[in-house]
Amino acid sequence: MNVDAISAYLCALQDRIVSELERLNGGRFRRDRWERAEGGASPPGGGGGDTRVIEGGGLFERGGVAFSHVRGARLPPSASAVRPELAGRGFEALGVSLVLHPRNPYVPTVHMNVRCFVATREGEAPVFWFGGGMDMTPYYGFEEDCVHFHRACKAALDPFGAELHPRFKRWCDEYFFLKHRNEPRGIGGIFFDDFHEPGFERCFALMQSVGDHFLPAYVPIVERRSALAYGERERDFQAYRRGRYVEFNLVYDRGTLFGLQSGGRTESILMSLPPLVKWRYDWKPEPGSAEERLYQEFLRPRDWV
Repeated sequence: MNVDAISAYLCALQDRIVSELERLNGGRFRRDRWERAEGGASPPGGGGGDTRVIEGGGLFERGGVAFSHVRGARLPPSASAVRPELAGRGFEALGVSLVLHPRNPYVPTVHMNVRCFVATREGEAPVFWFGGGMDMTPYYGFEEDCVHFHRACKAALDPFGAELHPRFKRWCDEYFFLKHRNEPRGIGGIFFDDFHEPGFERCFALMQSVGDHFLPAYVPIVERRSALAYGERERDFQAYRRGRYVEFNLVYDRGTLFGLQSGGRTESILMSLPPLVKWRYDWKPEPGSAEERLYQEFLRPRDWV
């Protein structure tokens, strides 16, 4: 198990993604390096990270690409919920997480995360697992974009077994679902967590493949849609749908819960939230509209590949 190799890959992945996003946006990301005090967190820990953020850009109204590598004396409840036998162990966690909220409503919001956890206890062998995935949240649906995104997700997993894509796609559909709204957050993608069965090297390789396929999955969609004209109607609907994103991240998202429960850096944890959001009481889309079509044809589990 080589944590240094994982860290090196993740830092290089962050650099590569930020460089391409700066090319698309035409503006620079702000870089914010931070440290987590050894004894100052609750629970105590250490480590730090590198948060890259852009706000008010021509393409990305807000975007963040964050690397973190933190340690703690006790796994937070969100990290041991699926494997309660690990509760109480120390931990080391590292990963890259990104969320991009474009200004143009025809360009979808996107999320990607790859991470590794190591649970430790004196006198016992470390226990590792990997997690991550990517998913897309359009405001206006384009079938070719959804097909392209899901094909890229499938290509990331195919070298590791034909059974993984159906499994991880279904996992994504079930995870990124707002139970209190009875609706998906977006059109899905792939999601996996607590992944350790094939052994460390193969799990690490799979995590790298997911990270490496993010730009090919998303950039062509941005390039197709970013020049489309839009008005106040589209921006208004975008702000309304962004409210669903906020609700999911604050109520259900395991990464957000882990960060807050582990005494993480709040600014970096909540960089995923969009800058402008609206809520309305019992709003319904106009029959026959593009907004209604999003609900009827896109916001439902579907075999896009």
